[in-house]
Amino acid sequence: MAKEKVKVEAKESPKSKDKTLKVKYLTRVEGHGNIVVKIDKQGKIESCSWEVPEAPRFFEAMVVGRPYQDIHHIVSRICGICSIGHQLASIQATEEAFNVQVSEQTLILRKLALHAENLQSHLLHIGYLVLPDLLGVDSVFPLAETHKEELVNIIECRKLANEFSATICGRTTHPQRLCPGGMEAIPSVQELKELKLKLQKSLNNLSRMVELFAALKDKYPVFNRPTEYIALVSNGEYALYQGEIGSSLDERKPNSFYNQITNEYCIPQSTAKWTRNVKDSYMVGALARFNLNYELLSSQAKSAASKLGLVAPCHNPFYITLAQLVECVHSTEDSIYLIDSLLSKGLKQEAPIKITPRWGKGVGAVEVPRGILFHSYEYNEQGRIVKADCVIPTNQNHANIQEDFNVFAPTLNGKSEEEIELLLSMLVRAYDPCISCSTHYLELNPNKEKIVKFIYV
Repeated sequence: MAKEKVKVEAKESPKSKDKTLKVKYLTRVEGHGNIVVKIDKQGKIESCSWEVPEAPRFFEAMVVGRPYQDIHHIVSRICGICSIGHQLASIQATEEAFNVQVSEQTLILRKLALHAENLQSHLLHIGYLVLPDLLGVDSVFPLAETHKEELVNIIECRKLANEFSATICGRTTHPQRLCPGGMEAIPSVQELKELKLKLQKSLNNLSRMVELFAALKDKYPVFNRPTEYIALVSNGEYALYQGEIGSSLDERKPNSFYNQITNEYCIPQSTAKWTRNVKDSYMVGALARFNLNYELLSSQAKSAASKLGLVAPCHNPFYITLAQLVECVHSTEDSIYLIDSLLSKGLKQEAPIKITPRWGKGVGAVEVPRGILFHSYEYNEQGRIVKADCVIPTNQNHANIQEDFNVFAPTLNGKSEEEIELLLSMLVRAYDPCISCSTHYLELNPNKEKIVKFIYV
């Protein structure tokens, strides 16, 4: 397995040989996160902490006073990886606030946009960030020599995901075509037909990826910790764009109850808020969706899960990557179905629904690659935001990462420092955290007293 480049701080005194191992900053994740491990003089792990030192973000304050037409473009900049999801959650919240119902064609195009983003992000994580650990190298670059065929296959799959996004949304990231009330533009019939053929071909490429990761499954650590799993759920489909908030330990709730589910709170070691519901933590993301919605996966996705030995419910967080791969198959197969639906009904040039500003509140909830994303807005009579709240998936996973550490780290007693560093790093990487997107507050220290001050709630 690959060796993580870390900073090792050995704090020793004549009476003690206690050590502090510090991974600063964790590589192959988005943003800055630290792992801090305290080891006593007998070599026993005393504690393991997940720290988020990333500078705070101010998007919730940034949108206050801005007109509804601007909001989805502003918030898409929260994340360059999940910009489609942020736009769609934002648009949902705005449309609910103004009581706007869009057409079936618009709904299908938006679902396709989410599938494109799912493929873009999952394939990046699976192939470029996790695979090196399983093959014992520090990055994806050595694989160009040792596993060229497999790497080229992954690159081809991700290239198509980028083309998919551009076809539906106008470009690969920060969409241009999505808007409140509908779509600014739509793909042509010919573009959809060509996209369908490429997606059909890519199922063979994904099948080869499934075979590769099935062969590497023994490289994943054996670790099981049941937790609460939260995701959108729906009776009719594997929910990504529409649904209610589902939980493995709680009853379904409407999206408007999101703050009673997330229960955000602050902790000194993190500039990102943490969340909890029934337990001290919960998981969101591909594995949570898989556990709650397995029966609604496409047929080939279920077949992929079987080949990977992935069975719901699964309690090994390292297998998040395998659930992402299953979702790639589902997103591809379902996209083919959705394109067929559009073509059979006939594409229509529909102007976005005209919106009349009014006072209103709305909540948007969509599944982005890392989990369920919430946007909540309150508008005034002029259609300008007076209050906004965004709850990012990685926010919701921080506490669960820490709870995983609390259970997993003690199992590493007796292992070398190198092994401890690598395995803990792999655990965080499995979550594919988008750390920068999750940061929300500052610590101010006037008069040398710690004060946690919220910039905007």
